[in-house]
Amino acid sequence: MMKHLLLVATGGAIGASLRYLTGIAALRWFGAGFPWGTVMVNVIGSFIMGVLAELLVRKLGASSDLRLLLMTGLLGGYTTFSAFSLDAIFLIERGAYSAATGYILANVIGSILALLLGLMLARSLF
Repeated sequence: MMKHLLLVATGGAIGASLRYLTGIAALRWFGAGFPWGTVMVNVIGSFIMGVLAELLVRKLGASSDLRLLLMTGLLGGYTTFSAFSLDAIFLIERGAYSAATGYILANVIGSILALLLGLMLARSLF
């Protein structure tokens, strides 16, 4: 258990650092008019998650340690959107279209509403 936690934490630290660097690069390349850094990490992270899911899990049968380090840790630290995207595709591939739609809507709308509620609460208290 502790080994798994350390693998996820190590990958997460690397992923978060890469997310930060991607954000800085996007700001320098595109300016501050649109959150391109967030779009970049979400799209890049989702792409890499797709590659790793196919290669590590399906083709190579990689160890759970490697999957924890790279998929849960590194990509989880880089962007949780990649895990969301993978879960949505797995539901669609299983033919669970209603569940996939609900999952997507619950995550996107729920997260935006939760953020809005958090902002409202914090603004009203402070």
